[in-house]
Amino acid sequence: MALTTVVPTAAQNLSYEADNFYRSEYVAIQPISFETKYNTTIVGNLFSRNNISRSVSSPAVVVGHPMGAVKEQAANLYAANLVEQGFATVTLDLPFWGRSEGLHNLVSPDFYPEACSAAVDHLGTYNFVDRERIGALGICGSVRFIISAARIDSRIKAVATSALYDMGAVNRNGLRRSQSVNERREIIAEASQRRWAGVDDASLEYAIGTLKNLTSDSDVVDRDFFDY
Repeated sequence: MALTTVVPTAAQNLSYEADNFYRSEYVAIQPISFETKYNTTIVGNLFSRNNISRSVSSPAVVVGHPMGAVKEQAANLYAANLVEQGFATVTLDLPFWGRSEGLHNLVSPDFYPEACSAAVDHLGTYNFVDRERIGALGICGSVRFIISAARIDSRIKAVATSALYDMGAVNRNGLRRSQSVNERREIIAEASQRRWAGVDDASLEYAIGTLKNLTSDSDVVDRDFFDY
């Protein structure tokens, strides 16, 4: 029997009390948490078939949620459906998001691939998981971090994507390549100078990544994100 760190269900699985999340009569959901190599705690869900045989090793998949979301949004749906197809699955809140540890809503691409590998570590502790058949599914922005993890972690045998979105490109070039190289350089220069402000004890300014207010110039994507 694998050892897991379990957090209280009431505090962890908001989907248990909501009526707009997919639930399957064939799927068991277990709240879990595990550590990364950066000594941060990741909170997630383990999905497995009800009454799964402990003597049979199943393939398994780590499922990453869309950028700016949490595991309950999209990732849990994919995870439950994959269990119905014969997989064991894990969803996780990326570092600094949802119930996972750290400065809330911080975006840190360095930490994200490690969280994926840590999820593989955790999956491998269950005797009903085949360590040689573990893959990963990225949804939207998490695809990039899943791929980054797979490039350096050969235990991830396969990668699948849904609504693949290149977060690196959109941050470099802007949405629909709306940001020029010079504008990017200005942003980098401004961010660099803000570090001196932190050194000089000035209050730090954080970028939220989305609009605070809509204007007549806001496009449909901005409006969708604002509404969400």
